[in-house]
Amino acid sequence: MTTTSQARSFDKAAAGYAANRPSYPPTLLDAVEELAGRPLKDARVADIGAGTGLATALLHARGAHVVAVEPGPAMATQFRLALPDVPVVLGDGDTLPLASESVDVLTYAQAWHWTDPHKSVPEALRVLRPGGALALWWNDADSTVGWIAAQDARLRRLFGAEDGEPDPMARFRRLPPELTFLTRQVSWTRSVPLETHLANLASYSDFLVLGEDATETFLAAERDILTETFPDGTVEECYVVSLAVTTR
Repeated sequence: MTTTSQARSFDKAAAGYAANRPSYPPTLLDAVEELAGRPLKDARVADIGAGTGLATALLHARGAHVVAVEPGPAMATQFRLALPDVPVVLGDGDTLPLASESVDVLTYAQAWHWTDPHKSVPEALRVLRPGGALALWWNDADSTVGWIAAQDARLRRLFGAEDGEPDPMARFRRLPPELTFLTRQVSWTRSVPLETHLANLASYSDFLVLGEDATETFLAAERDILTETFPDGTVEECYVVSLAVTTR
């Protein structure tokens, strides 16, 4: 991961990140196995930019032998609380603290965009065993859903990015061109209390660098808008996971 202030901003909100961020659907790991051409069970997997362990927990439950790599000390502390039996080491995707040809599968869940591909691509190829797989994925709100599209527009105005609509294929267009990827998109939903939804928003890196006062002002207005949309206080969040897998 890069060491920019935005990339490292998650460290100061590690507990909130662990409590409120969405995980991933089990069908995502089915797709990883299909595109990688191998089961995750008994595979040696390194989860890079593991954060508080959302993806790592699923990989571990699938039967993989996982080691996590995370640049933020506070995020790593939260990881250890959630997954005390899974090793986590401090490090980043540009200089992996892993031996050459030691890993069957490398995963970057919501993390590849924080790396410098000029460094992270050679590092990934270095640590993967022959035939090993590199799996990248991103969990994005599904902007084809009306209330999410409206919220996206408000977020773009807040952060000065008013032009353009969210494009679910944009993740794939930014993949390293020197690698050949198989891609898949997986849609899924979760139902959460309104306050969990707002806390999830507050854990985004843009809000973490925006400042507490401006964040609270936006979230207060958002609470009023969403209370009208979801009067029972339960928000139906809809996501699309964009997955890309390449093999060495």
